[in-house]
Amino acid sequence: MMNYTFIDTHSHLDGEEFKEDLDEVIARAKEMGVSKIFLPGVDKNSIDSVSKVCRSYPEYCLPMIGLQPEEVKADWKEVLNVMKERLDGSIAQGDTVTKYIAIGECGLDFYWSREFEKEQLQAFEEQVKWSVETGLPLMIHCRKAQNELLHILKDYENDLPGGVFHCFTGNQKEAEEYLKFDKFVLGIGGVLTFKSSHLREDLPAAVPLSRIVLETDSPYMAPVPYRGKRNESGFVKEVLKQLALCYQVSETEVAQITNANVKRVFGI
Repeated sequence: MMNYTFIDTHSHLDGEEFKEDLDEVIARAKEMGVSKIFLPGVDKNSIDSVSKVCRSYPEYCLPMIGLQPEEVKADWKEVLNVMKERLDGSIAQGDTVTKYIAIGECGLDFYWSREFEKEQLQAFEEQVKWSVETGLPLMIHCRKAQNELLHILKDYENDLPGGVFHCFTGNQKEAEEYLKFDKFVLGIGGVLTFKSSHLREDLPAAVPLSRIVLETDSPYMAPVPYRGKRNESGFVKEVLKQLALCYQVSETEVAQITNANVKRVFGI
């Protein structure tokens, strides 16, 4: 009998990939021990799709609102205006059903293209300002842009409430740079379980468990032994098990510590 529960801090359950069997996906997650699932926003359409899922599973699925960097295009200002109206409205109405728990997924991504580099920088900084203004933590996506991202964050470091550097797959030096922001934690997902991953060595060497939260990034990057399949929230248990092995502690301890980290960052 499992005597612990844990949280998936990043799952795109509002995506088309879950349209046919979301009830079953949620049921499996609960059965595996997932006590809550956090849903990031990514674009204008996700404002409503995330809200719909969270209203269907109140107090279990919890929403964020944000513009993911790969979705930043020429119309980014209009999109952010719509998001800010929804965010302000939710706060003003005291909406407890779809009360946003974070700003995100936002950040910088120069992996595929720098076509909208200037727009990404501006959109990210605007969302960082929302975090300062609302006191909501950030859910940050960063790929091939760490220096630029940290440069922006440094200007707001003292006023930011904290957040998550989502989908961390970097090395010890990169981890240490992120951890200088002492109210932030690293989101660790399925990559930890991949045979080629160096995270199993790098994390224990540079990152205390008190600075880690669990995530899936469903439907992407399913952990071993589900690699290649659609990822889902219940699979986050494989990440927890791998962390227990890496840090040479019990699975219960990983669950307790990562849950405490979630509470510290998100107040949940």
